[in-house]
Amino acid sequence: MRWFHRAAALLVAASLVFTPPAMAQARRGPNLIRDAEIEGLLRNFSRPIFKAAGINAGSVKVYLIADDNINAFVAGGQRIFIHTGLITKAKSPSEIIGVIAHESGHIAGGHLARLNNEMAQASAERIIGMLIGAAAVVGGAAAGVQGASRAGTGIMAGSGGIAQRNLLAYQRSMEAAADQAALKYLLAIQESPAGMLTLFQQLMNNSLASMDRADPYLFSHPMPLDRIRTLETDAKKSPYYSKADDPGLVLRLALAKAKLSGFMEPPQRVFQRYPTSDKSLAGRYARSIAMFRRGDIQNAMPVIDGLTRDLPENPYFWELKAQAYMENGQAPKGIPAIRKARQLLPNNGLLTHLHAALLLSTEDPSNADEALSLLRLAKKTEPDMPQIYKDMARAYGMKGDAARADLAAAEYSWTSGDRDLALKKAKLAQQRFKKGTPEWLRANDLVMFASSKK
Repeated sequence: MRWFHRAAALLVAASLVFTPPAMAQARRGPNLIRDAEIEGLLRNFSRPIFKAAGINAGSVKVYLIADDNINAFVAGGQRIFIHTGLITKAKSPSEIIGVIAHESGHIAGGHLARLNNEMAQASAERIIGMLIGAAAVVGGAAAGVQGASRAGTGIMAGSGGIAQRNLLAYQRSMEAAADQAALKYLLAIQESPAGMLTLFQQLMNNSLASMDRADPYLFSHPMPLDRIRTLETDAKKSPYYSKADDPGLVLRLALAKAKLSGFMEPPQRVFQRYPTSDKSLAGRYARSIAMFRRGDIQNAMPVIDGLTRDLPENPYFWELKAQAYMENGQAPKGIPAIRKARQLLPNNGLLTHLHAALLLSTEDPSNADEALSLLRLAKKTEPDMPQIYKDMARAYGMKGDAARADLAAAEYSWTSGDRDLALKKAKLAQQRFKKGTPEWLRANDLVMFASSKK
């Protein structure tokens, strides 16, 4: 599991639910998690839905945000953002599948593009006021913040009452349409809508008490009780309503929860949640992660070895073994494990990158060429992953190739948003390459990009 910090961007989002903590984190820039196992599970959940919705699965990207709130939203085109809280708090795979179906309804319905058109009719000042006010009302009410409804209403009143009500009415209609689209997709793939209904009921129970005196026209989503009543009536018409979840997906979700707990929670909390009496795969998985994270590789490794013996075809147990060795300063011992993981899942860019990182962590220059080969391979499937360029710079440095090391460092700085360092490194690289060569031209491009007006 890898963590990345993404700079904040202003996005118009069709969202499951707003909460103040999530909004605050968005302003700072979300912490995005890259994990082969959880991304694979989300792809497994989403592909049948995308097919039913007529969406090209290759054109949609699903991102995982480190946030404990139950939330998911579509933003910036065909991009679905899922909070880790949705995964850790989901009681069944069908709950997450239902949310993905709902968000797919936004994509298939072109709701974001149409919402942009609606917003284009208002002035910039009114748009900002409407968004801030809607967040204050909906987020504050959902979290039980006293006075949030009055404060948000006041903000929006100053932004143009008629315009903001028209916009929010349009957003409510989008949410209702996405609910109905989700039910249609779930029916098409013979999936129970019970999980989607259960999750929405949970959200309603969390927020209903604080919304009892709120103006329903000042919400970007339908009032929870009305929404649940409609959804419940339609969901129970499905012939698959009582269908049980697939046992394989239940296990994979349990393992995903265990991994998130192991990596995101303090070790003591992990051991409380998964005590040693829990002999399940998920329990042992979580405890082994907590052990190696606190440097207890001696006790972690026997547990991980037990996992690989019990489920040797699971590539992610082998991945964990490799990562545990690397992060505890024993990279050479992890190389056989990552080779096994990639043998089981050969085309995964994240595993390929981890393999390269292990080779570089050995600090052996003779491994630099193999690492570079793996990094180039990883870049084909992970072109937007800055860490690949950083490791390329490290590999070229081990080879004594200062020019390419500077160029890779410039690429890393540029993709990470550090214009000043990108400019500095690109200029150094440009000085080292012969004018007119592909490398010189790329360095020249980076110099122009980084020196342009911000």
